[in-house]
Amino acid sequence: MKFFNIIFMLVFILFAAVQYNDPDPYLWIPIYLYPAVLCYLAIQQKYPRVGYFIGFAIFGVYAMYKMFDENGVIDWIKYHQATSIASTMKAEQPWVEETREFFGLVIILIVLAINFRKGSKTYSKK
Repeated sequence: MKFFNIIFMLVFILFAAVQYNDPDPYLWIPIYLYPAVLCYLAIQQKYPRVGYFIGFAIFGVYAMYKMFDENGVIDWIKYHQATSIASTMKAEQPWVEETREFFGLVIILIVLAINFRKGSKTYSKK
């Protein structure tokens, strides 16, 4: 688990670093730094339950918003699935940016869930 958290801590820091030229870096830099901090704490064998609950609530709700937004994931699946969301770094269509942001949130939620599960096992042994 330590290696897992080191890798994802670095990935989330990298994700945060490349947000500087995003249209809303003030939103996405903290979004990616939050799980980086939780991964750092997990490396230290600390699993703050409240921190995970806050992350699940905020990122889960925001992911649902991104899924059902007018130019969100559902729109991409229905009408633009043939369009690659990864062919270029420039998001020329609105659904590209929304879909990428959704999958970023999904990655965060998966990492938080894995660490929360590990933390729950740690707490149950005490």
